[in-house]
Amino acid sequence: MPRAAAGPQPHTPTSVMPLDNVLEGSTRAMAIFHLAVKSVSRSTGRSAVAAVAYRAGVLLENERDGLVHDYTRRNGVEDTLMAVPEGAEWALDRSALWNAAEAAEKRKDAKVAREYELALPAELDADQRRDLVRAFAEDIRDRYGVAVDAAIHAPHDYGDDRNYHAHVMTTTRVVEPDGLGAKTRQLDVRTSASAEVEAIRESWAERVNVALEHALVPERVDHRSYARQGIEQEPTVKMGHASAAIERRAAYEQQMAGEEPHAVTPRGQMNEAIEAKRGLGLYIERGLEWLQEAKQQAELVAHNIADLAREAAQMMRARLRGPEDGFEALPGLDQSPRREHVPAIEQDRSVQVERDRQQERERQRSQEPDIGFGR
Repeated sequence: MPRAAAGPQPHTPTSVMPLDNVLEGSTRAMAIFHLAVKSVSRSTGRSAVAAVAYRAGVLLENERDGLVHDYTRRNGVEDTLMAVPEGAEWALDRSALWNAAEAAEKRKDAKVAREYELALPAELDADQRRDLVRAFAEDIRDRYGVAVDAAIHAPHDYGDDRNYHAHVMTTTRVVEPDGLGAKTRQLDVRTSASAEVEAIRESWAERVNVALEHALVPERVDHRSYARQGIEQEPTVKMGHASAAIERRAAYEQQMAGEEPHAVTPRGQMNEAIEAKRGLGLYIERGLEWLQEAKQQAELVAHNIADLAREAAQMMRARLRGPEDGFEALPGLDQSPRREHVPAIEQDRSVQVERDRQQERERQRSQEPDIGFGR
């Protein structure tokens, strides 16, 4: 069975707390995806021995040129581990492995090692991060038959305190029981390199999401670009080692001076603007969501009020129709006692008619001849 060795480097960094996020309700921790595949090449003046010594925080001597690389005093190495093929236990000796990698290459532009740079979720604890890196290392070992030397790094004292990451170094040749074998060309040939890297990135994203799920963390990562995910969001630009170092140093100096942190490099300023744009977009999106929710709540309240009013009206009608206290218990308007009432104008007209009649009788009487009742 494959064997593994570990050399933990305990370190407790003094983290600098970042500024609170401007957007209300946002969280500091957010799982991100990052996996970059790089090569250590002699053409750039690098060596596998020096690269591994620095990442693992150990002392190694390069037998090819006699240089001693001592990084035992460096901070930030949280843990280290190795994974080698079955029967190749000799490769667990870090010095023997990487000096063999240097000796196996004769070309001045040879690729002497390969590196996988991984972002580790800050939501996981140290043991969970170690298990995640070990699983990745064993996958790479089994996929290509190489030896793997991984180092887990804690965030910088003066940088983002969520920046847990791992440097996974591998040989570029198959590791056999008696030494190094043939070159692994899958990642060197253009026809296969792209598909290989895509498969590795997808596998890593799946492993990260499984780890987050087991840790009861709701966030998930995706190895695809925003465009491939169908997300209209501008990506940030790659900082690079030089710009990132300048930004870390500037952030530290700004904090010591009590200044508001701000980017100082062109790339950093560009990313700062992109992040601000994202924040504004998120603010608008959340505002629209709030308005939609408020509209739905208002419609629900209006519907409930209408239902209550309808029920209240039905109850009132039922009560008014009851024989005990409804309108039927009251005397009808046509049954209530009334007094005969004749308007004054009608009374005046009757009096006038009667007077006219009286006057007419008197007039007729005066016109009658005197027949002499006394005769």
